[in-house]
Amino acid sequence: MTDTVLRTVVRRETHSPRTVAMLVVVVLLLLALAYAAVEIVLNLTGAQPLLVAPGEALQAVVTAPTALQPVAFIVGGVVLAILGLIVLVLALKPGRLSKHEMAWGERAVVVDNGVVASALATHLSNESGIARDDIVVGVAHRSVDVTVRPPVGIPVDEAQLRRIVEEEITAYKLTPAVRTRVRVERPDTKESR
Repeated sequence: MTDTVLRTVVRRETHSPRTVAMLVVVVLLLLALAYAAVEIVLNLTGAQPLLVAPGEALQAVVTAPTALQPVAFIVGGVVLAILGLIVLVLALKPGRLSKHEMAWGERAVVVDNGVVASALATHLSNESGIARDDIVVGVAHRSVDVTVRPPVGIPVDEAQLRRIVEEEITAYKLTPAVRTRVRVERPDTKESR
Protein backbone atom coordinates (compact mmCIF):
# COMPACT_ATOMS: atom_id res chain seq x y z
CA MET A 1 0.00 0.00 0.00
CA THR A 2 1.12 3.53 -0.66
CA ASP A 3 1.57 6.01 2.14
CA THR A 4 -1.44 8.02 0.96
CA VAL A 5 -3.72 4.99 0.99
CA LEU A 6 -2.41 3.93 4.39
CA ARG A 7 -2.98 7.45 5.80
CA THR A 8 -6.54 7.40 4.46
CA VAL A 9 -7.28 3.99 5.97
CA VAL A 10 -5.84 4.97 9.36
CA ARG A 11 -7.82 8.23 9.37
CA ARG A 12 -11.06 6.41 8.56
CA GLU A 13 -10.44 3.93 11.35
CA THR A 14 -9.57 6.52 14.02
CA HIS A 15 -12.12 9.25 13.18
CA SER A 16 -15.88 8.94 13.25
CA PRO A 17 -17.91 10.09 10.28
CA ARG A 18 -20.41 12.90 10.67
CA THR A 19 -23.14 10.84 8.99
CA VAL A 20 -25.56 10.93 11.94
CA ALA A 21 -25.32 14.71 12.45
CA MET A 22 -25.71 15.32 8.72
CA LEU A 23 -28.64 12.91 8.52
CA VAL A 24 -30.44 14.66 11.40
CA VAL A 25 -30.02 18.08 9.76
CA VAL A 26 -31.17 16.78 6.37
CA VAL A 27 -34.23 15.04 7.87
CA LEU A 28 -35.20 18.22 9.76
CA LEU A 29 -34.86 20.30 6.59
CA LEU A 30 -36.91 17.77 4.58
CA LEU A 31 -39.64 17.77 7.24
CA ALA A 32 -39.76 21.58 7.19
CA LEU A 33 -39.98 21.60 3.39
CA ALA A 34 -42.66 18.88 3.41
CA TYR A 35 -44.69 20.85 5.94
CA ALA A 36 -44.38 24.02 3.85
CA ALA A 37 -45.44 22.10 0.73
CA VAL A 38 -48.50 20.64 2.51
CA GLU A 39 -49.54 24.08 3.76
CA ILE A 40 -49.16 25.56 0.26
CA VAL A 41 -51.20 22.74 -1.32
CA LEU A 42 -53.91 23.09 1.35
CA ASN A 43 -54.02 26.84 0.74
CA LEU A 44 -54.29 26.38 -3.06
CA THR A 45 -57.13 23.86 -2.70
CA GLY A 46 -59.01 26.09 -0.27
CA ALA A 47 -58.78 23.62 2.65
CA GLN A 48 -58.10 24.59 6.27
CA PRO A 49 -54.36 24.91 7.12
CA LEU A 50 -52.71 22.44 9.50
CA LEU A 51 -51.20 25.20 11.63
CA VAL A 52 -51.08 28.49 9.74
CA ALA A 53 -51.81 29.52 6.17
CA PRO A 54 -48.76 30.58 4.11
CA GLY A 55 -50.17 34.11 3.62
CA GLU A 56 -50.71 34.55 7.35
CA ALA A 57 -47.22 33.21 8.11
CA LEU A 58 -45.66 35.64 5.63
CA GLN A 59 -47.69 38.51 7.10
CA ALA A 60 -46.55 37.55 10.63
CA VAL A 61 -42.91 37.62 9.51
CA VAL A 62 -43.36 41.03 7.86
CA THR A 63 -45.07 42.59 10.91
CA ALA A 64 -42.82 40.89 13.47
CA PRO A 65 -40.39 43.82 13.88
CA THR A 66 -43.18 46.12 15.04
CA ALA A 67 -45.29 43.52 16.84
CA LEU A 68 -42.62 41.90 19.01
CA GLN A 69 -40.39 43.31 21.71
CA PRO A 70 -36.68 43.74 20.87
CA VAL A 71 -35.86 41.23 23.62
CA ALA A 72 -37.68 38.50 21.65
CA PHE A 73 -35.49 39.22 18.61
CA ILE A 74 -32.35 39.13 20.72
CA VAL A 75 -33.32 35.81 22.34
CA GLY A 76 -34.34 34.35 18.97
CA GLY A 77 -31.10 35.51 17.38
CA VAL A 78 -29.01 34.04 20.20
CA VAL A 79 -30.84 30.70 19.95
CA LEU A 80 -30.35 30.59 16.17
CA ALA A 81 -26.69 31.58 16.52
CA ILE A 82 -26.09 28.80 19.07
CA LEU A 83 -27.82 26.23 16.84
CA GLY A 84 -25.78 27.42 13.86
CA LEU A 85 -22.57 27.24 15.86
CA ILE A 86 -23.35 23.68 17.00
CA VAL A 87 -24.04 22.58 13.42
CA LEU A 88 -20.86 24.32 12.22
CA VAL A 89 -18.72 22.66 14.89
CA LEU A 90 -20.24 19.26 14.08
CA ALA A 91 -19.50 19.82 10.41
CA LEU A 92 -15.91 21.01 10.75
CA LYS A 93 -14.49 19.28 13.82
CA PRO A 94 -13.35 15.71 13.22
CA GLY A 95 -14.95 13.12 15.44
CA ARG A 96 -12.69 10.80 17.35
CA LEU A 97 -13.11 7.10 17.89
CA SER A 98 -11.54 5.48 20.93
CA LYS A 99 -8.59 4.24 18.88
CA HIS A 100 -4.95 5.15 18.34
CA GLU A 101 -2.50 4.53 15.56
CA MET A 102 0.45 2.45 16.70
CA ALA A 103 3.69 2.07 14.76
CA TRP A 104 4.54 -1.57 14.13
CA GLY A 105 7.84 -1.67 12.30
CA GLU A 106 7.25 -0.07 8.90
CA ARG A 107 3.48 -0.40 9.24
CA ALA A 108 0.77 1.40 11.13
CA VAL A 109 -1.74 -0.55 13.18
CA VAL A 110 -5.01 0.85 14.52
CA VAL A 111 -5.50 -0.20 18.14
CA ASP A 112 -8.54 0.25 20.34
CA ASN A 113 -7.89 2.24 23.53
CA GLY A 114 -9.23 -0.67 25.61
CA VAL A 115 -6.56 -2.95 24.15
CA VAL A 116 -3.84 -0.41 24.96
CA ALA A 117 -5.18 -0.07 28.52
CA SER A 118 -5.33 -3.84 29.04
CA ALA A 119 -1.83 -4.41 27.63
CA LEU A 120 -0.39 -1.62 29.76
CA ALA A 121 -2.08 -2.92 32.93
CA THR A 122 -0.84 -6.46 32.28
CA HIS A 123 2.70 -5.24 31.58
CA LEU A 124 2.71 -3.09 34.73
CA SER A 125 1.43 -6.03 36.78
CA ASN A 126 4.12 -8.36 35.42
CA GLU A 127 6.93 -5.81 35.93
CA SER A 128 5.90 -4.53 39.37
CA GLY A 129 4.53 -7.69 40.96
CA ILE A 130 1.26 -5.93 41.83
CA ALA A 131 -1.85 -8.00 41.13
CA ARG A 132 -3.60 -7.16 37.84
CA ASP A 133 -6.86 -6.55 39.73
CA ASP A 134 -5.18 -3.74 41.68
CA ILE A 135 -4.30 -1.77 38.54
CA VAL A 136 -6.81 0.38 36.65
CA VAL A 137 -5.79 1.97 33.35
CA GLY A 138 -7.84 4.42 31.32
CA VAL A 139 -6.75 5.56 27.86
CA ALA A 140 -8.22 8.72 26.32
CA HIS A 141 -7.34 10.55 23.12
CA ARG A 142 -4.38 12.45 24.57
CA SER A 143 -3.83 10.90 28.01
CA VAL A 144 -3.29 7.66 29.89
CA ASP A 145 -4.43 7.49 33.51
CA VAL A 146 -3.00 4.68 35.65
CA THR A 147 -4.30 4.07 39.16
CA VAL A 148 -2.55 1.47 41.34
CA ARG A 149 -4.29 0.26 44.49
CA PRO A 150 -1.81 -2.04 46.25
CA PRO A 151 -2.96 -4.01 49.29
CA VAL A 152 -2.15 -2.67 52.74
CA GLY A 153 1.46 -3.23 53.74
CA ILE A 154 2.83 -3.79 50.22
CA PRO A 155 5.61 -1.26 49.51
CA VAL A 156 5.34 0.51 46.15
CA ASP A 157 7.96 2.65 44.45
CA GLU A 158 5.92 5.29 42.63
CA ALA A 159 8.89 6.46 40.57
CA GLN A 160 9.52 2.93 39.33
CA LEU A 161 5.84 2.57 38.36
CA ARG A 162 6.05 5.84 36.39
CA ARG A 163 9.20 4.64 34.63
CA ILE A 164 7.58 1.31 33.67
CA VAL A 165 4.48 3.06 32.32
CA GLU A 166 6.48 5.70 30.42
CA GLU A 167 8.77 3.10 28.82
CA GLU A 168 5.85 0.91 27.74
CA ILE A 169 3.84 3.82 26.31
CA THR A 170 6.95 5.03 24.45
CA ALA A 171 7.42 1.53 23.02
CA TYR A 172 3.84 1.58 21.67
CA LYS A 173 4.62 4.67 19.53
CA LEU A 174 1.03 5.92 19.69
CA THR A 175 -0.27 8.64 17.39
CA PRO A 176 -1.43 11.08 18.63
CA ALA A 177 1.06 11.05 21.49
CA VAL A 178 -0.34 10.68 24.99
CA ARG A 179 0.74 12.02 28.34
CA THR A 180 0.66 9.70 31.32
CA ARG A 181 -0.49 10.13 34.87
CA VAL A 182 0.27 7.52 37.52
CA ARG A 183 -1.41 7.54 40.93
CA VAL A 184 -1.02 5.22 43.89
CA GLU A 185 -4.09 4.97 46.09
CA ARG A 186 -3.71 3.08 49.33
CA PRO A 187 -6.81 1.86 51.13
CA ASP A 188 -5.34 2.86 54.51
CA THR A 189 -4.61 6.46 53.46
CA LYS A 190 -7.90 6.83 51.60
CA GLU A 191 -9.94 6.08 54.73
CA SER A 192 -8.05 8.62 56.85
CA ARG A 193 -8.88 11.55 54.54
